[in-house]
Amino acid sequence: MHFATVQRILGLVITMFSLTMLPPVVVSLLFGDGQWAPFVESFGILLAAGLALWLPVHRIDRDLRLRDGFLVVALFWILLGVAGALPLILGEAPRLGFTDAAFESVAGITTTSASVITGLDHLPRSVLWYRQQEQWLGGIGVIVLAVALFPVLGVGGMQLYKADTPGPVKDERLTPRLAQTARALGGVYLLMTAACSLAYAIAGMDGFDALAHALSTVSTGGFSTHDAGLGYYHSYLIDMVAVVFMFFGGVNFALHFVAWRTKDTLAYLAEPQFRAYLAITVGFVALVSCYLLATGAYDSPAEAFRDGAFQVVSMQSTTGFVSHGFAAWPGMLPPLLVLLTFIGGCAGSTAGGMKVIRWQLVLKQAQRELTRLVHPSAALPVKLADKPVPGRVLAAVTGFFAMYLVLFGLMMLAMMSVGLDQVTAWSAIAACVNNAGPALGDATSTFQHLPEAAKWIAIAAMLIGRLEVFTVVVLFTPTFWRH
Repeated sequence: MHFATVQRILGLVITMFSLTMLPPVVVSLLFGDGQWAPFVESFGILLAAGLALWLPVHRIDRDLRLRDGFLVVALFWILLGVAGALPLILGEAPRLGFTDAAFESVAGITTTSASVITGLDHLPRSVLWYRQQEQWLGGIGVIVLAVALFPVLGVGGMQLYKADTPGPVKDERLTPRLAQTARALGGVYLLMTAACSLAYAIAGMDGFDALAHALSTVSTGGFSTHDAGLGYYHSYLIDMVAVVFMFFGGVNFALHFVAWRTKDTLAYLAEPQFRAYLAITVGFVALVSCYLLATGAYDSPAEAFRDGAFQVVSMQSTTGFVSHGFAAWPGMLPPLLVLLTFIGGCAGSTAGGMKVIRWQLVLKQAQRELTRLVHPSAALPVKLADKPVPGRVLAAVTGFFAMYLVLFGLMMLAMMSVGLDQVTAWSAIAACVNNAGPALGDATSTFQHLPEAAKWIAIAAMLIGRLEVFTVVVLFTPTFWRH
């Protein structure tokens, strides 16, 4: 383990992260909310901390190994959660303690819409901007964005890219050089954010809200500038804009890049993961909309479709926007929507959850085993897009599912051990580990009133979900630390 190299990279990244404290200062000065000082103080503290880490080892030049990459990524997201809490602790509004500030910061950077803050409509614009900005940065993955800068700084990035890229297959590149790949993904992300912001503005939002909500929509983060979320606007058009961009936020960004570069929208339909994601979304929108009509929750088919489509896409993509409280919907709908977050979006997207491609592979494996019961000697490779899937990938997916469910069960029991009821504990862990946000029971509208211990369990769940389990668990294995 090259600890000096790890220290050097963490110092560089924290130094760069300190710069994210400056845009809220600009927002504060533009709107005159008087809340610029906490962000300036946070900038100074983080800049000093980053330089203190970097300077003693800045001359050390060693190759970064994959094992080092896992440690950097895990430590980075943990440190980022703590660092991002600084302005929320130092500021007068919303004036949070360390636990609540850490929860809010980790929720932001992991694109989980769970929150402990209420009274959003009365918060300073700079604080509102900061929350949205954190989700936008976390959506694409600060590590992957930083990879584009590392070649200039003399730091290799492939190990970080493999450690942080979501999904079971991590070796594919869009361009010959990793830095070009990171810039390509960042460019697509930026264009989608601009398009979403423009669409919100055309649909009726003011300029600040349009850009702020675009940041959390494309990142599938779900933070809003209003307590009522997008329901604040009571606008069919705004809801439909959100549906479109939440859906595409859950699509593999490499696929967005390929479709944009080739100018061929049919490239989407040629990709099996996208087809499955589309089919799941359409199927559940139809089911939920029909159920709302059949149970009398809505009299108008148009309204049932509007809210059904909005909430299904929001939960499927793990964005977590809520236009109308789905927790009060009849029958099976509330737990069904929470269960949707376990599927999540596509690998390579900003969405959380287990990812569609993993579910595809597990179901194909199950189908193969059923066929083998009838034909024990048959050679039945698991295929995706007519290509055999390597056994190494299938084993990794199976291990991922097992570890995901084991950790989910342990964290749910931990939640119950600190006093939460079964529904709250189950839904809160599902909301956090899948990076979705909305839960049921006592956490329906906010996590504010949960015990402090429960909030730290939720923080751990958010980080485990964002790092896709293995990146965290591998740090606790003897093999990882053995020379």
